[in-house]
Amino acid sequence: MRTDAAAPTVKHLADYAPPDYEVETVRLVFALDPRETVVTAILSLRRREGAADDAPLVLDGEKLSLREVAIDGRNLGADQYEVSDSTLVIASVPAAFSLTTVVAIDPQANTALSGLYLSSGMFCTQCEAQGFRRITYYPDRPDVLSRFSVRIEAPKSVPVLLSNGNPGASGDLPGGRHFAEWDDPHPKPAYLFALVGGDLASLDDRFVTMSGREVTLRIFVHEKDLGRCAYALDALKRAMRWDEEVFGRQYDLDLFMIVAVDHFNFGAMENKGLNIFNAACVLASPETATDMDYETIEAIVAHEYFHNWSGNRVTCRDWFQLCLKEGFTVFRDQEFSADQRDRAVQRIKDVRRLWARQFPEDAGPLAHPVRPSSYVAIDNFYTATVYDKGAELVRMMKALVGAEAFRAGTDRYFEKNDGTAATVEDFVGAIEAASGRDLSRFMAWYAEAGTPVLRVEESREASGNGVTHTLTLTAEAGNRPVPVRLALIDEDGEAASERLVEVEGHANVVTEGVTPGAVASVLRGFSAPVRVERNLSVDERLKLARADTDPFSRWQAGYALAVDAALSLGGLGDLESPELVADELGAAIAKSVENEAFAPAFRAEVLRLPSLTDLARASRVIDPEKLQLGREVLRSRVLSYCRPVLESLHDGLASDEPYDPGALQAGRRALRNEALRLLLADADEAPARRALRQAEEADNMTDEAAATAALAHAPVAEREAALARFYDRWKDDALVLNKWFAWQAAYTGPGALEEVRALTEHPAFDKGNPNKVRALIGVFAMENLPTFHAADGSGYDFFFDFVSELDGRNPQVASRLLTATESWRRLEPLRRDLIEKKLRSLAERKGLSDNLYETAQRLVS
Repeated sequence: MRTDAAAPTVKHLADYAPPDYEVETVRLVFALDPRETVVTAILSLRRREGAADDAPLVLDGEKLSLREVAIDGRNLGADQYEVSDSTLVIASVPAAFSLTTVVAIDPQANTALSGLYLSSGMFCTQCEAQGFRRITYYPDRPDVLSRFSVRIEAPKSVPVLLSNGNPGASGDLPGGRHFAEWDDPHPKPAYLFALVGGDLASLDDRFVTMSGREVTLRIFVHEKDLGRCAYALDALKRAMRWDEEVFGRQYDLDLFMIVAVDHFNFGAMENKGLNIFNAACVLASPETATDMDYETIEAIVAHEYFHNWSGNRVTCRDWFQLCLKEGFTVFRDQEFSADQRDRAVQRIKDVRRLWARQFPEDAGPLAHPVRPSSYVAIDNFYTATVYDKGAELVRMMKALVGAEAFRAGTDRYFEKNDGTAATVEDFVGAIEAASGRDLSRFMAWYAEAGTPVLRVEESREASGNGVTHTLTLTAEAGNRPVPVRLALIDEDGEAASERLVEVEGHANVVTEGVTPGAVASVLRGFSAPVRVERNLSVDERLKLARADTDPFSRWQAGYALAVDAALSLGGLGDLESPELVADELGAAIAKSVENEAFAPAFRAEVLRLPSLTDLARASRVIDPEKLQLGREVLRSRVLSYCRPVLESLHDGLASDEPYDPGALQAGRRALRNEALRLLLADADEAPARRALRQAEEADNMTDEAAATAALAHAPVAEREAALARFYDRWKDDALVLNKWFAWQAAYTGPGALEEVRALTEHPAFDKGNPNKVRALIGVFAMENLPTFHAADGSGYDFFFDFVSELDGRNPQVASRLLTATESWRRLEPLRRDLIEKKLRSLAERKGLSDNLYETAQRLVS
C-alpha cells in the first residue's frame, strides 16, 4: 500500500536479467493457524554461473513477520541481513548454501486473497502472480524453477491437507493435530505452489492415459456441494482425452485434484496437480446452474488442465511473457469447446467476447501490446488483450502455416522447452522451425497495441465477369501479415473462389468468372482481429445475412446491420431510413430463425440483438439515453416482424425431456429463451405473464433464470413478484443468488441506483467476496449504462466511493472494477467532464494500492 504520492516502481521488459541465485529444492513446513500460521522454509540455493561473486541474495516478502534466518544451520544476527516491507536482503552468502527462514503470517486478515488466506473456514492459497511472497521469503519470479516438498501440520478439525504433486507420509501429532506430506517431482516456479486445508469431501474417479498409466482424479468441495461436481469431473476427463488426441499431451502425475473455494479473485488457478477453482466454476446441477454455467465450467476446467503443459511444464521466463501461457491456452480451450459443441456458434461466442472486452481495451487508455513492455502491478495485465487477443495470434499462426505444420510446431515447442521458463520467441520459433515459414514480421502483432483496420475496395470490369478486391491495412498496422479469408457469394447462396489471402500492407485479389450481383464475404470466420471498413449497400449486407455460407460471416452481417440501425434510430448513426432497414432486418431474422436447417444455437445467436454495451462500443459518441432509445425502437420493430415466429418457437421448443446440458438441448433452450426475451420488448401484459409462468413451472435453472432475468430487466408489474419468488427459493445458495444481484444491477428503470445502493447493505451481499462484488458492482458499471452514466453524476459518486473503499480490502478487484470506465473519453461532453473529474481525483489520491494507482493513472494519461 502506498502512503505518499510518489510513483511506484515501473518494471521494463528491456531490463530483464536472469536471477543471481537458483533454488534447487524447497522444503516447506506449515503449522496452520487462522491468526498465526508459522512457515518454515529451507531453500537449497546456488549462485548462477555468470553472476557476480559478491551478488547479494535478495528475496521477496510481504506481510511477513520474520522470526529466524539461518545459513547452513547457523542463525544470522540482525546486522547480517536487512528486512524491508518487500524484501529480505543478505549481503554476503556462499556460492552454494542452505537458507532457513521462519515466518508468521495471518491468513484470517488476508482480505486481498493473495498468498495464504481463509475462505469459509478453509485455508487456501493464490500465488499467481506474486502471492508466494506473502507466504515466505523467496525469489518470487517465474524463471526460478525448483522442486518442492511440503509438510502441513494442522488441528484435526482441518482433516484434509493438500499440496502439489504426489502424497507422502501422513499421521497424527500430539495435541489433537495431524500432518500430511507432499512431493512434487516436477520443477516449478513459486506462482504454481498451492496449499489447501479444510473439512472437505471428494468426488473421485480415474483416468487411463494414452500410455496406459492410471491417474486418480479428485474434486474436493464442502460436503453439502458433493452432488454438484459430476459435470466438472466429466469435463476434466474429456479435456484430458482431447489433449492427448489433438496435442499429444498426457498427464504426468499419479493424482490430479481440483478444490472449489468460495472466495477467489479469478475463475481458477492451474497450480501443478492441485487446481484451485472459484466455486462458481465447478459446482453445477440442473436446478442451480444454467446452460451457460455448464459451458463455462467445461471451458475453465479444460483451460486449467491444459495449463499442465502450456504453463506448467513450459512456463514463462518473466511476467511480460504472460500471453505465452494464457493466449496459447485460451486458444486450446476454445478449440476444445468448439469440438465439444457447435464450432460455428463457439466462434461467434469467442468473437463476441473479443469485441466486448478486448476491442474497447485496444481503443482506449488501457491499450497495451499482447506482450507489454512495462508494468507497475502485473495483476493489472491479466487482460482481454493478453488472453483473448493472444489466442487470436495463435489462431492466425495456425492459419498461416497450416494445421499439420502448426501441430508439428507445438510438439517441437513442448519437447524443446519442457521443464524451462520460455519466451514468446521460443514459441514462434518452434512454429517457424516446423513449418519453414519466416514469422519474424508476425512478431509485430505481439509488440504493438491497437486494432488494425482493413479497408476493402471493389472494382469490376466494364465488360466481363472479373472483379478486383483491394485489401489495404492502415499505416498504423505496420508491416505484419494478416490472414484474410475471402469468397464471393452469389444470388443462390453459393460461395465461389474461397481463399486465404495474406495481406501485408496491401493486396489485390482478382477473381474471374464472378456472377453478376455476387457479394464479397471478407474476413470469413473472423480470420484476424481487425476492423473491416468497406462500402456495402443495405441490400448487399442483407444478402450476406441471408445467404453467406460461412456461419460466422452470415451472423456478423446481420449483427452489424442491427448495430447500425439501432445507432441511427437513436440519432447516433448515419443510415438512411433506419426504420425501413430495421423492418427489413426483422424480416430477415424471422426467416433465419424459422429455418430448421440451422442449428438452434446458431438461430439463437441470430435472434440475440445488440446490447447497450455493444452499441456503446460501436458508437463514436456514447450517449446512454440515445443508445437506449435506439435499442428499444429496434427491438420493437424487429418484434413486429417476428412476433408469430417467436410465440411459435417459445411454445414449440418447450420440452419435458430430462435435462441434459449438452449442445443439442442447450441450443433449443437458448433459442426458446431468446424468443421470450424479445417478446418482452412489448409492453403488453401477455409476454410478462408468459415469462412469469415459465419461471414458476421451470424444472431447470436455465429456463427459470432466463424468464426471471427477462422480467427483472423489464419495467413490468410482474418484476417484483418474479424477483421475490427467486430470492425466497434460492436465498440459501450463495452462488445462485449472484444471478439475482446481477439482474438487479442491470435494471435501467426508475429507482435503479437506489436499488443497487440498497443491495450493498443486503444481508446476502458480502463485500469481501469477489463473486458478489462482480455480480453487483461490476455488472452495474459495465452493463447498466443509463444508470451508471446518469447525467447528474450520481452513478459515478456511488461507484467511485465503492471502489475507493474496496481498494483497502482487495486491490486486484478494485483495479479491475475501475476498468469499466475505460471508454470515458467517448462519452458525450457533460458526462465526460463529470467522470474525468472523478478519475483525476482518484489518480491524485494518496494511499492507493499500486494496482489501483496504475489503472487510474493510465486512464487519465
